[in-house]
Amino acid sequence: MGFLDRYRTPADLPQRLPVFPLAGALLLPRADLPLNIFEPRYLAMIADAMASDRLIGMIQPQAEQADKDVPPLMKIGCAGRITSYAETPDDRLLVTLTGVSRFEIVEELATTTPYRQVVANFHPFAIDLVSDLGANEVNRPALLKAFRDYLNANNMNADWEQVDAASTEVLVNTLSLLAPYPPGDKQALLEAPDLKTRADVLVALTEVALRRISPASQTRLQ
Repeated sequence: MGFLDRYRTPADLPQRLPVFPLAGALLLPRADLPLNIFEPRYLAMIADAMASDRLIGMIQPQAEQADKDVPPLMKIGCAGRITSYAETPDDRLLVTLTGVSRFEIVEELATTTPYRQVVANFHPFAIDLVSDLGANEVNRPALLKAFRDYLNANNMNADWEQVDAASTEVLVNTLSLLAPYPPGDKQALLEAPDLKTRADVLVALTEVALRRISPASQTRLQ
């Protein structure tokens, strides 16, 4: 049984969740997000998570107040499980989070920990716990074309055997994580109600990015 199989319903996830506010960072179900941890408060958060359920929530601060010491948080984030952990000689932690489910913040808790914690509601996102749900509705050829066009425009390459072998859900969510788009666009990808919508948003964002690279081009990606 894989570790994600233990999370079958929202009730299997904790109500109290430590959160890592990070602008531009995106985590999605069953996609991996590598993190380089060096701030003392987040080193403490990882240590506490490793000693308990290994779950932390990735969430973005509100963009217009992201420079504050304690910025307000967006309402929607995604919980991930620490699936890779390594210590470095200079006291950093290299961890990988694998996305489990999105959550909605009910309230932020007053705590004595150096990191922030929230009451998380996972129930609106029960679909996140079902692998590949809605994958057959995604226009995978359009998504792959958008990806190829973006790589070509930026003189980049990909392991196409690995891309072709990926499930549609993993492909959509991983490309969403990798896409170099601003925080607001990342939040739109996170809050997309289903996999098809997320794929459509990703293709549309890529089309806009390509037009900025080559304004004269009228190429359509869909």
